[in-house]
Amino acid sequence: MATTAMAQSTSATELQARLPTEISGWRAANGDRTFDAQTIFEYIDGAGELYRAYNMQSCLSRRYVKKGETVITLDVFDMGTSEDAFGVFTHDTDGERIDIGQDARYRPGWLSFWQNRFYVSIYLEEESAAAEIAVKALGKLVASAAGESGSRPQHLNRLPQAGLDAGSIRYLHHPTVLNYHYYLFDENILLLASQTDAIIASYQRGGEQARLLLIWYPKTQTARKALAGFTEHYLPDADSGGLARLENGTWSAVALYERLLTIVLEADSRRLAQNLITEAGQHASGE
Repeated sequence: MATTAMAQSTSATELQARLPTEISGWRAANGDRTFDAQTIFEYIDGAGELYRAYNMQSCLSRRYVKKGETVITLDVFDMGTSEDAFGVFTHDTDGERIDIGQDARYRPGWLSFWQNRFYVSIYLEEESAAAEIAVKALGKLVASAAGESGSRPQHLNRLPQAGLDAGSIRYLHHPTVLNYHYYLFDENILLLASQTDAIIASYQRGGEQARLLLIWYPKTQTARKALAGFTEHYLPDADSGGLARLENGTWSAVALYERLLTIVLEADSRRLAQNLITEAGQHASGE
C-alpha cells in the first residue's frame, strides 16, 4: 500500500485507512481493535493509566501474521496533540536510535516512536531476523501515513542547555508519572493536572550531577499553592534563597517565577543547585 507524508492523519480512524494490509509477507489479521480512554484497560490493564495520564484519545491495535513466523502487533495511540505524543514517548527512551518517524528507538523485539499526534509501538511475540526487518519497514509506512512531523513542547526551549542530558528529558502532566521517574511524595503536593506541563531532566557539570524539574501552571495562584506545598512537605528547612541540604548530603532548591515553579533535585553541590535555579529563571523570562 503506497503512502506519503502528504497524507496527513488527524485521527486514528484516518490513519487506519492508510495502514498497509501486507508487509514482507505478513498480512493484517481480520478485525482491528480500537479502545478509548475508558476501555484501554481491557487491552493493557497494567499500563493503561500511563496513556490516560497523557490525555489519550484512542488506541488502534492491529496484528500481522505470517505462516511459520511470529506475530507482529502494531499499536497506534492517538494522543490528541503532538506534545502529548512526544510526552508518552519520553516515558521510555531506551534502545538504539534509528531513522523512523520521530526519535525512534529499537530494542530487541520492540520499535517505538512518535509522529504527528500519534505514539506508535510495534512489537514481536518472538524475535527473528525477518520479523525485525518487517517491523522496521512497517514503522516507516506508519510514520508516513501519520503525516507531517509533530511539534515538541515549546517549554523544552526553557531548559538550561549547559550540561543537559537530552536523553533524560521527560515531559509529563501527572504525579504518578513524575513519581515513576523521581519519587517525591504519595500525595499530589505539586498540584499536577492535565493542564500543567512539567519537564524533568538530568544535568552533569564538572563531575557534578543534578536533576531539574520545571512546572508551568495555568494560573499563578495555583503555582503559589504548589510552591507552598512543596516547601512544607519536602523542603521545610529551606533558607531564604529556597535552598536546603538533604539527609543524603545533596542539595535541593526551589523558586517561583510567576507561573513557573523551578525545583532542583539532589544536586551534588549548593553551587550547582543555585546555578540551575538561577538559569531556569533567566530562561523563564517572558512566561
